[in-house]
Amino acid sequence: MMMRVATFAQSEQMITSALRVQAVMANEQVQESSGLQSEDFGGYGSGAGRVINLQVSVTRAQSYIDASNLADNKVQAMYSAVGSVTDIITQLRTQLSAATTGSSTATASVINYAQQAISQMQGLLNTQYDGEYVFSGARTDTAPADLSTFDTGTASLTTSDASYYKVDSEIASVRVSDSQSISYGVTADNPAFEQVMRLLKYVGNSTTLSSSDISQALDLASDALDATSTVQAKLSTAASQIETASTNQSDYQNFAKTLSTNLTSVDVAAVTAQLSTYQAQLTASYSAIAKIQGLNLASYLR
Repeated sequence: MMMRVATFAQSEQMITSALRVQAVMANEQVQESSGLQSEDFGGYGSGAGRVINLQVSVTRAQSYIDASNLADNKVQAMYSAVGSVTDIITQLRTQLSAATTGSSTATASVINYAQQAISQMQGLLNTQYDGEYVFSGARTDTAPADLSTFDTGTASLTTSDASYYKVDSEIASVRVSDSQSISYGVTADNPAFEQVMRLLKYVGNSTTLSSSDISQALDLASDALDATSTVQAKLSTAASQIETASTNQSDYQNFAKTLSTNLTSVDVAAVTAQLSTYQAQLTASYSAIAKIQGLNLASYLR
């Protein structure tokens, strides 16, 4: 098809305009199929930095949520174990009360119970969650309670003895936000556990118990019960704080995701309508170009 000099500039302008519309249509077709303004950050112009920051903050919030959930599960495992310790000390106190009558049978029963309960305590203090010992401070790969030498020899109701504890005393904590960490750990040498272990060792290693021994043991049992209740209360408070922090991070994450979506997404229905308009415009443009290119003097003189 020959193009005349007189119509060249007009044709070139219309073709350029049509190609521009075609490029816009191609971009909007991608938007229509993906629901996004752009397939890469370059398409967001000056807003790219904000989009990136939001996406990074969403990922960071998820890391805090994951850490909080893991810590919360550990706290729940600790709380359950301490509840079992409370059951042990409550049962021991009941049996000690029964032995105050001076009955040799009751005395033998409480001694036998203490011998069995100290092994149960070892298992509870060596509680694991997700392969980690929850009462081991920072050395979560090492069992904290070892009775190989602890439950032998003489014992005392008045002298503290945490020689069963074999690791460090670092208290576990979890970072729940950029600016907040929550301490939640309890180690197996906690005074509450030490009192229970001391009492069980004393009673379990005894061959008989005098009325004075039983009276002192009951006093220590009451102290140990109060102490374990305090530990449970602290664990409950820590769990509440961790769960609240996790909820806050989830709320922020949802907010950031919504904001990021608003910045990056398109109204698919509006884009579809725009595409229809561009399609009509492009069809008209190419029709006009075809007519212009078909004009010549011979056709005009017919």
